[in-house]
Amino acid sequence: MIRQSLGAGIGRIGRFRHVPETRLGVWFLGTRTWKDHVLKVALGDLCRLIERRQPHYHTVLDVGCGHGQSFRLLRRAFRPVRLIGVDIDPQVLKRARRRAASAGARATVIQGDCTNLPLEDATVDLVFCHQTFHHLVDQAGALREFRRVLRPGGLLLFAESTRVYIESWIIRLLFRHPRDVQRSAAEYLAMLRAEGFFVRPDAISYPYLWWSRPDLGAAEWMLKIAPPPPGQREETLLNVVAVKQD
Repeated sequence: MIRQSLGAGIGRIGRFRHVPETRLGVWFLGTRTWKDHVLKVALGDLCRLIERRQPHYHTVLDVGCGHGQSFRLLRRAFRPVRLIGVDIDPQVLKRARRRAASAGARATVIQGDCTNLPLEDATVDLVFCHQTFHHLVDQAGALREFRRVLRPGGLLLFAESTRVYIESWIIRLLFRHPRDVQRSAAEYLAMLRAEGFFVRPDAISYPYLWWSRPDLGAAEWMLKIAPPPPGQREETLLNVVAVKQD
């Protein structure tokens, strides 16, 4: 099921297809704030979007697992027999492996590239991709890999920040991402469908969380001005449940 792990040194832009995070970003992804206010919120929304959700999913893959903050959440949500975390960054894998050991499932953490996953074809029931895509240079290649490792009818839980948020001044100041591959919500949806995923209209969500807004929610908090509704704003976040078509 698991191929030999990829070699060291992966993650360099130009040679590989990933832009490493800043030190601040690596630290932030390991905080309780990230887990409770970003990761947990996104997973809860994605679970709500699943049609005919199963009691458990045998094999769950977390691509870009980082510090492994999602492992316990994924175990509770999907009760996997096997839980696999993949990340390209060796500096977070030690902590992720400790979390995997206490996750309560047969958990494995692998160093790997999203465009060359060290997994066999059609061996995964659910792929969780949370805030990973905007770091990837070859996004279409990653989607092809997700589709390859998923079983027919398998689910891709896709949670991503859109171009308008990734290119905002505060994100550009504090974090690092490839500049020429960021997409709007509509463009991400088109890409998912083009790569062979089926997306139901009611399996799409556009959260407009305070931390993703240009004013960090100040207008709503301080001036009591409601944010613009969907269709009258440029979406900053996209949550999607996509299904691998046969």
